Amino acid sequence: MKQLETVTSVFALGGLGEVGKNMYVIEYGDELVIIDAGVMFPEDDLLGIDYVIQDVTYLKQNEHKIKALIITHGHEDHIGGISFLLQNVHIPVIYASKIAHDLIQNKLIDRNISYQNLKLYDKDSVIKFKHLWVEFITTTHSIPDSFAIVVHTPNGIIIHTGDFKFDLTPIGPMADIHKMARLGEEGVKLLLSESTNALSPGFSASEAIVDEALGDVFAKAQTNRIILATFASNIYRIKHIVETCRENNRKILTFGRSMKNAIDIAIKNELIKDSSIFIDSNAAKDLKKSEICILCTGSQGEPLAALSRIANGTDKQVQLMPDDIIVFSSNPIPGNSASINRVINKLYLKGVKVYTNSEINDIHTSGHAKAEELKWMLRIIKPEYFMPIHGEYRMLKMHGDLAKSCDIPEENIFICQNGDVVLMDSHKCYRGKHVQAGDVYVDGSRIGDIGSVVIKDRKLMSKDGVLVTILNLDPQRHTLLIRPNITTRGFVLVNENADLIHEIENKVMEVVNKTLSNRYNLTDLKNQIILELNMFINEKTGRRPMILPVIMEVKKD
Repeated sequence: MKQLETVTSVFALGGLGEVGKNMYVIEYGDELVIIDAGVMFPEDDLLGIDYVIQDVTYLKQNEHKIKALIITHGHEDHIGGISFLLQNVHIPVIYASKIAHDLIQNKLIDRNISYQNLKLYDKDSVIKFKHLWVEFITTTHSIPDSFAIVVHTPNGIIIHTGDFKFDLTPIGPMADIHKMARLGEEGVKLLLSESTNALSPGFSASEAIVDEALGDVFAKAQTNRIILATFASNIYRIKHIVETCRENNRKILTFGRSMKNAIDIAIKNELIKDSSIFIDSNAAKDLKKSEICILCTGSQGEPLAALSRIANGTDKQVQLMPDDIIVFSSNPIPGNSASINRVINKLYLKGVKVYTNSEINDIHTSGHAKAEELKWMLRIIKPEYFMPIHGEYRMLKMHGDLAKSCDIPEENIFICQNGDVVLMDSHKCYRGKHVQAGDVYVDGSRIGDIGSVVIKDRKLMSKDGVLVTILNLDPQRHTLLIRPNITTRGFVLVNENADLIHEIENKVMEVVNKTLSNRYNLTDLKNQIILELNMFINEKTGRRPMILPVIMEVKKD
């Protein structure tokens, strides 16, 4: 995309119209700065897909302009795509705060990616390029070392809030409201602000409230073992779970690799001061139930996570006891409610007591600003123009409405999709041309070679199954040597549907004999089998399994 050197371009390659996959780009002349590189976890209909990442074609085409990737904080939807990005695009330097830095380093080691230019920043850092320069604002979120990014351009100041909330009694440092206000007084041209909780009225609860609620749960469980599930990435929550256990004379066993990694990073950065509270399963055998808290992953009902294994009775180290107390210190991520409910039902069937977050039990609070906090950010920053980010379209739209209520003119609000460009000159902001943006699927070690056709085939197989027909042909005599062999997976049981299988065999023989009587090639024969068998099976069963003809040519002497 050809730009005038006096114009600043702002656009998202991920994060708009969706929750996750965050990546934002600010470009001026021959300088381009990327903010965040996250992943999105697939919906249920993306069968076999591990992650969804950004289409970075634009970055590849403009690789020579890239100055840095700057990370707002260490959550997966902001750092999870870095290892994939580095495999496709040359990134000269990555700037990250302490916790994010350590999490990124672990990810790169896990994927055997050697990257030597991962640098730390803090609240006082200033990063200068030829035209652009960057500073940082401390914010409050559910993970330590979260920051808003301030990008100074020749056309004005742009602020990207990152994920934030306003918590007046936080566990970590207070958000630097004074710096926000100072920049607001200086004049902010464009604000990019997260929209995750734009549909939720009021203010989010303080982590201090959660601390009290967890304390009450522990106080009531004087003789019970407690099993507590939360996000491994919510390091502040883990920190006060540790403190609550210490106050209640409980030792902690941890389960789940991501949970253990998060605790290691928290200890390294002295967020958890005393590691002696953590014990292994051997040490736990000598303790009473009332002296143990099991801290695990699986608060979202993930089938392979520790809590799901415990609920299923398949975990080798933890077996449920009837008087156990299970605490879900989290809220369901959209789309996960069914999985969580399945796990909760299994736990109730085991006879244990389960606490989930509710108005009665405030054992979780969101790390994202609700509507009144979003208004507060708008009032403090006082931007001339506003672009809501990080959210589904309805969230972005609602955030735009909140901005209008805070006296930002409707024509100064940009509700964008990934790839939509907002241009900024010294006088105004306006819409520019669209750049290429979209979804790229990651399936194991395969990146980007899984397209919509493959996904469609997987959906077809999951719904109607697969039918394989194996044929032995004599290529010289143009005849079948034996009857077709039919096998199925996910369609019907062969042994219980012998009549149907026999009819399918006869149909295949009919199609093959008809085709072999003319001049043919193997591709034509396969296509004809698929075409006619599809119609035949659909008429008989109302289903359309994926049909895979396997043809072996056997020459007879």
